[in-house]
Amino acid sequence: MKENDLNSTQDDLDARLRERLLLARAAPGDRLMLADATLLAALDGVRPLTPNERQALSSSPLTLRRFRQLSLERHAVAAPPQAANDPVWTGSSGMLRAASTAEALETLVTDDGYWTLHFLPQDGGWQVILSLSAEAPFAARLLQEQPQLRVIDGGGAIVLQGRLDADGECERVWPFATAPASHFQLYGAGFAVQPVAP
Repeated sequence: MKENDLNSTQDDLDARLRERLLLARAAPGDRLMLADATLLAALDGVRPLTPNERQALSSSPLTLRRFRQLSLERHAVAAPPQAANDPVWTGSSGMLRAASTAEALETLVTDDGYWTLHFLPQDGGWQVILSLSAEAPFAARLLQEQPQLRVIDGGGAIVLQGRLDADGECERVWPFATAPASHFQLYGAGFAVQPVAP
């Protein structure tokens, strides 16, 4: 592998990590800071965001999520019909890392980087959100076809099941009494995202 390829791969990983961190955080009093027309113009390359607009975008998770949704929709519209050699997604898996167990678990990411599980404390329990990366080569197809998906733990129990919304997310109440980090540790620290057979 050439050094440029390695740098490109590292840049892709860095970009995905930044996206996850920005989208997962909460901002009190957050609201949409930029109009769709402004975001679409930036996506289409018609007009770049000004420094003030970039600052507004990076400081507002809600605006970032809208920007991501518009980007996903653009990919879905621009995607050509599926060809025989298009990547077919059959599932992704990941592991709870040792470093994640020291404090409350906030996110888990599949090994391929295409799926993130977010854990949000709520009413003494948790909400779990499955989030699809816009960079996934199969993202446009999944958003268009809306297949039933499920997340299972290392023991095969269903953590979450449903269909992605327009943002590429599926949200459910955490179904176990044990906290997420402890629960995954009990079942080999593994998890998987899978399509549900019709």
